[in-house]
Amino acid sequence: MARQLRDCHALAREREWPVLGEYVDNDSSAYRGGRRPEYRRLIGDIADGVVDALVVWHLDRLHSQPSELEEFFQVIDQAGGLALASVSGAYDLSTSDGQFHARILGAVARKESDDKSRRIRRKHMELAEAGRVSGGGSRPFGFEADRITVRPAEAAIIRDLAARFLAGESLYSLLASLNEHEVRTSTGGPWSHTSLRRLLRSARISGRRDHRGRITATAVWPPIISTTDSDRIRAVLDDPKRRRTRPSRRYLLAGGLLRCHRCGAPMISRPRQDGAPRYICPTGRLTPSCGGTFIMAEPVDELIVEAVFYRLDTPEVHRALSAAGETEAESALETAIAEDQEQLDELAAMYGRREFSAREWAAARRVIEDRIATARRRLHGAHRSLALTRDFPSQTQLRRTWPTLPLGRQQAIVATILDHATIGPAVRGWNRFDQSRVMPVWRV
Repeated sequence: MARQLRDCHALAREREWPVLGEYVDNDSSAYRGGRRPEYRRLIGDIADGVVDALVVWHLDRLHSQPSELEEFFQVIDQAGGLALASVSGAYDLSTSDGQFHARILGAVARKESDDKSRRIRRKHMELAEAGRVSGGGSRPFGFEADRITVRPAEAAIIRDLAARFLAGESLYSLLASLNEHEVRTSTGGPWSHTSLRRLLRSARISGRRDHRGRITATAVWPPIISTTDSDRIRAVLDDPKRRRTRPSRRYLLAGGLLRCHRCGAPMISRPRQDGAPRYICPTGRLTPSCGGTFIMAEPVDELIVEAVFYRLDTPEVHRALSAAGETEAESALETAIAEDQEQLDELAAMYGRREFSAREWAAARRVIEDRIATARRRLHGAHRSLALTRDFPSQTQLRRTWPTLPLGRQQAIVATILDHATIGPAVRGWNRFDQSRVMPVWRV
């Protein structure tokens, strides 16, 4: 860019044209049709009569899109003409022959851009299929600048994030933990929800190469996490039914773990007027709930946590949790998901060939997608159970670590063992916490 500017200034001096300004859109491609603010400013200045002569390095630096060239012709015609000089040759755009020449050059430039783009896409595909590195930009988190050598400290963070996510901790909880401990991205900035999701979903951290969203090969760099864990993470993140908005999770048992005894509706967190935390059955025109059940949050949270500690230490629960994570069962679920995904692709291809109607396609797709969603939930639940028994094999270890765990991880542990707890009616005049009101329904 600096060399092109020097050439243009030299040509302006040769023509004895005073340079009033420069219009530079660096890293903005006319070919891709991206936004070029300086080019739009130039068009406005020509239309307003501010500019009556223009120096360009080459005409195809000005336009690579025929539609832009035609607009340019209209603007200079309405402005009464424009003197144009190019480092690569002279053009008189005030004549039909000059405009015809410019159109030919534009068409040639467009063809060259198309050819170059096609070659680049093919090269990237070849690199992806060979599992090799391509592209520039900042180094990936977990790897050195060569994009192949693993950086141990960051790899340990990735493994921890993957394990906690598979154990049920939310992205927002992981994000808060990263930024609280001042862990920075590879560019030195804070983490965002998008950058964290992109990291965990990346096939790169499992030692695989992906291209345009599809895994193409085993990569030349070593894995940081296993392909099995990576596939599970991707399955959870890609689930179309996954909640996209940030949940309100200041209370341990929020999110459907408590239900009203009268109407069965999930209870929500809502403090009293004095700020004391509590759970209530909501009411309103848009909810079918009764709004008649309330319970203070802290004592019911403590009761459920103690019950989880106790149940985790029973042999029956420990066996059930361990059995839920058996490799054979998980492999069967993974195979079923892969087969259903294949069937979805085949279904889309058949619809593309117009072998059936859109209504038939939608009906068949819905059945398969429901099967995939069910299998993914079971797979995620199995791995979450396995992570719980692996990380906290006894209530003593869990009790010792519990206060240091983020809220999202605590909720995931409780939800692994507790399906829900029904909150019974309060006794009139009873001002103390009545634990008999809490009737838990256990998963295991």
